[in-house]
Amino acid sequence: MPVYRVREKMWGFGNNFTITDAEDRDCYYVDGKWLSFGKKLSFQDMSGNELLFIRQKLWSWRPRYVLERDGAVQAEVRKGFAWFGSRFTLDVAGAETYDISGSLFAHEFHIRCDGREVAHISKKVFAWTDSYGVDIVDDVDSALILATCVVVDQVLHDGKKKRG
Repeated sequence: MPVYRVREKMWGFGNNFTITDAEDRDCYYVDGKWLSFGKKLSFQDMSGNELLFIRQKLWSWRPRYVLERDGAVQAEVRKGFAWFGSRFTLDVAGAETYDISGSLFAHEFHIRCDGREVAHISKKVFAWTDSYGVDIVDDVDSALILATCVVVDQVLHDGKKKRG
């Protein structure tokens, strides 16, 4: 089961993330575009090759983001309604739908597909930056799940800023 750590860069323009593996080796980089209409992020390998492009869909009732691969829509992440906790859906084009649920207060989220847990997110706060661990089962697209985690973080972080 691959384990990753996502760390947001505190000092910089846009929303930038570095993603490392369990041995603290850099695996992925997320480059946030800071002068754009709506959130736009480039999910890249460490050579700078874009694996996914994350784009916020504006003018929707609840937060929605599109994940594009090579210019084509790969998936869509939508925030759902939940009385308690937080709920999201990851719809992969022409394939499965993932349910993401958890608690903002407990900093724990589970990603499930057909009732099977495929990833677990555990958020921790370290000194100056937000950081969280992501455990992903072997047969799942790690880049897609990690990009989804970045979207969840973006939505929840924006909500926290609006509340105070």
